[in-house]
Amino acid sequence: MKLFNKVVKKLINKDISTSVAESCTGGLLSSKITSVSGVSKIFYLGLVIYSNQSKSTILNIPSKFIFKYGAVSSQLISKALHNLHKKTKSKLCICTTGIAGPTGGSKNKPVGLVFIGIRYKNKNIIIKKNYKGTRKQIQNKTVQDIFKKIDTLI
Repeated sequence: MKLFNKVVKKLINKDISTSVAESCTGGLLSSKITSVSGVSKIFYLGLVIYSNQSKSTILNIPSKFIFKYGAVSSQLISKALHNLHKKTKSKLCICTTGIAGPTGGSKNKPVGLVFIGIRYKNKNIIIKKNYKGTRKQIQNKTVQDIFKKIDTLI
């Protein structure tokens, strides 16, 4: 059984409400979660907050905050997690932000830099990754690592 199937079935069996706010994964995480039958029991919300404007208007992250720390930062992912939980009250909240490429990187924030945020049992876990590969590979590796981490948490 694929890891995501196993993890989503555990979420369903343990009745762990789940909400997601994705940027660099562009809906891939929500798609994997919702591909499992019965997930409507626990999947509350899946957002693709790709633009800075959507991060501001939907997740209430001030533009000044995004300008100060950047859309790809541990500070942003932490704020996104906090605000997603505040908005949804889900037991499990997951957020992603990063630079999937092939363009958009810089010396300080190269293509492949990804921040994953997971909030579970009132604890925030921030994971910083530097992936190599194509845009699709970076997105897939991000989602795979999220499922691996959730599998260890629940």
